Amino acid sequence: MRNYNLTDFDAVLAISRRGSFRAAALDLGMSTSALSNAIAKLEGQLGVRLFNRTTRSVSLTDAGRRFVDQVTPALTDIHQALDTVRSQQETPSGTLRINTFATAGREIIAPLVIEYLRRFPQVHIDIVTEGKLVDIVAAGFDFGVRSENLVPTDMIAIPLGPSRRYAVVATPSYFEDRDRPRVPSDLLAHACIRTRLPYGAMFRWQFEAEGQPVQVDVDGPITLDEASLARIAVLESVGIGFFMESDVRDDIEAGRLVRILEQWTPPLSPLCLYYPSRRNPPAAFKVFVDLARELARSSRQH
Repeated sequence: MRNYNLTDFDAVLAISRRGSFRAAALDLGMSTSALSNAIAKLEGQLGVRLFNRTTRSVSLTDAGRRFVDQVTPALTDIHQALDTVRSQQETPSGTLRINTFATAGREIIAPLVIEYLRRFPQVHIDIVTEGKLVDIVAAGFDFGVRSENLVPTDMIAIPLGPSRRYAVVATPSYFEDRDRPRVPSDLLAHACIRTRLPYGAMFRWQFEAEGQPVQVDVDGPITLDEASLARIAVLESVGIGFFMESDVRDDIEAGRLVRILEQWTPPLSPLCLYYPSRRNPPAAFKVFVDLARELARSSRQH
């Protein structure tokens, strides 16, 4: 009888779920070539092709579809059994996978993730940051971190901190020979750092007046898709930038940047850690939830 690896079966399901070797490899924490080789080896052992592969797409063959349909319930049972055993661990170990977006990742990395690793050094944490929302269960993640208003209703959610705000900023030197905007529409007369969203559309700067949303489609000399790059451009006095407050708080406090239109940026929903209900979660999962709740209590007291 041939020896089959459980990880190879998980890999088949990941490719089926994501429709891409590259995306599945990212989910599994391995290289695309290693994943491709593993699937080729499994197909050789089985004597059938599981996937139709072209340069543009990946799809299950009929045999692959039957395989996925039949093996999925069995793998679910096996992973639940493994979870039950891991829940009895005295020392948490294993890997936790978290899906979030870049700004939120920066906000949780120190108080939650690094603190957790200090307490439980035998656990590995794999964080994936992406702009689009994903189904964390279908994509194989243990946790998601999003704004409270974006958390699916069937998930358990833990608020991770206080309300958040946007911040509109520029350097003092940028305003040396320019008037500061007093209302959002004044931005149209200024150089602004434009932001492209993950799906390609341009981000309109979000404001609020007397409970009513106001959007401004700004213009400027440069378009970027990452806050850390936009911050560099703003610090170089290229123009005005629009950020999550947490990304530029230190710059504001140090005087490197000045804030404008603050009365037009009211509080936003707090970040939440969210996850599905699990009957016998592994020890690593349970203590991560415990630390998140500890962080939530601490933020409420402050």
